Amino acid sequence: MPSVAVLFSGGKDSTRTVHWCLENGYNVKYLVTIVSEREDSYMYHVPNIHLTDQLSKAIGIPLVKKISSGIKEKEVEDVKDILEGLDIDAVACGGIASNYQKSRIEKVCKELSLNLIAPFWGVNPEEFMRNTIKLDFDVRFIGVYSMGMDKTWLGRKLDEESLKDLIKLNEKYEVNLVGEGGEFETLCVNGPIFKKKLEITDSEIIWDEGTKSGWLKVKKAKLI
Repeated sequence: MPSVAVLFSGGKDSTRTVHWCLENGYNVKYLVTIVSEREDSYMYHVPNIHLTDQLSKAIGIPLVKKISSGIKEKEVEDVKDILEGLDIDAVACGGIASNYQKSRIEKVCKELSLNLIAPFWGVNPEEFMRNTIKLDFDVRFIGVYSMGMDKTWLGRKLDEESLKDLIKLNEKYEVNLVGEGGEFETLCVNGPIFKKKLEITDSEIIWDEGTKSGWLKVKKAKLI
C-alpha cells in the first residue's frame, strides 16, 4: 500500500483529496500544512490555517507543519524541505485548475523521486461541488473576494441552495464554482472521514468595505 502525504489546508479540495486517497487504498501517513507568513501567498491557503492542528486530530492523521516566508518561489523550497524528511511514496494535492501550483509541486516531486496524485485535476467544477454535498462534507465559506459575494456568505454552508447562488454568480460575474481564481476560501468542519466534528465557538467577520471582501476569523473552535 503506497504511503502518501496530503498537502492539507482544511479547505474542501484538500479534505476531499484525503478522502479520495483513503477510498482508493492509499496509506495517508501525513497531512502537510505550510503556514505562510504573508496574507497573499502565491501557493498556499491562508485564512484560519491554524485550524489544521485540530482538523488533523478530528480526522485522526498526523500533521506536519512548516512556516514559510511566503516569498514567491522560496515557498516552493519550503514544501520541498518538509517533504524531503518524510518516509512516503507519493504526494497528493487538491488542485483543480491552478497550473501555477501544480507545476511547482510536480517539480518538487520529480526532484524528490515522489509520485504526484492530483485526483481532481481538470474535474468539472459543478460536478465537484455537487459530489462534495452528496458525500456529506460540511463545508463553510470563510473568505469571499469576488463581485457578488457579500459578507452574508461568510460562515454559510455549501449546500444545494448556496450552490444554486454560486451558479448564478458564475453566469453573471464568471465566479469560478470551486473558487480556483481566488474568489472564495472554504473550511471543512465535518465529513465521512472525520472521527470528530470541528465546532466554531467564537469567530469574527473581518470586512473591507472598500474592496467588498473579507473573511471569517475563527478565534476558538472545539472538537465534538
